[in-house]
Amino acid sequence: MNPAAQPPDGAAPPMRSDAERNRGRIIAAARAVFGRDGLNASMASVAREAGVGIATMFRHFPAKEELVAAVFADRMDAYADAVAVALADPDPWHGFTGYIEAACAMQAADYGFADVLTMTFPTAKALEERRNEAYEGMVRLIDRAKATGRLRADFDPSDLVLMHMANAGVVNATGDAAPDAWRRVVALLIQSFEAPARGTLPASPEHAALYRAMLRASPAGITAPEPDKSS
Repeated sequence: MNPAAQPPDGAAPPMRSDAERNRGRIIAAARAVFGRDGLNASMASVAREAGVGIATMFRHFPAKEELVAAVFADRMDAYADAVAVALADPDPWHGFTGYIEAACAMQAADYGFADVLTMTFPTAKALEERRNEAYEGMVRLIDRAKATGRLRADFDPSDLVLMHMANAGVVNATGDAAPDAWRRVVALLIQSFEAPARGTLPASPEHAALYRAMLRASPAGITAPEPDKSS
């Protein structure tokens, strides 16, 4: 072999063209299967859709969360971008409601992504970093919207997680039978978020409790350490 063609020390060797094609077919198949059936779809069903053997599937993606991360990286980028657009809006309330509509529309368009926003994938570092980036941006936007007096004072960032869980349930339950039902639910939620509040709310769930719920909902029995409750 020509030494010049060898990869630098410590670098992974380049993927063979047939292996690269298989990886692309698996990701495309998973995008279709997860988008249609949600994340409960099996790895075997993705392999069948891709036309590859299960051994080939696991050679490229040894764990389901690795496949999820590869499939939904661009959608999580779009989700984070929606938060950036909302933060750039000169009207914080308009930015806040615009984000909610955009994010819930993303869930409605893709059953898999509807699930992704209600789960957590501790080993998918890049995916979770983008999610956390979006969450931190939304915390800033919530504070700004409250400062205008348009967002009820007792709105908590955890309410966004509950909103995504509620919307995912509606999207998955109504499906093609009533594909726009989520729009009414989102409109009802936005009206309930607006000040003045029409009543008091029960206490919001603790961050650690919601994390456990998202972890339990994740596929393949993923386990991870509890988040630091002191943060």
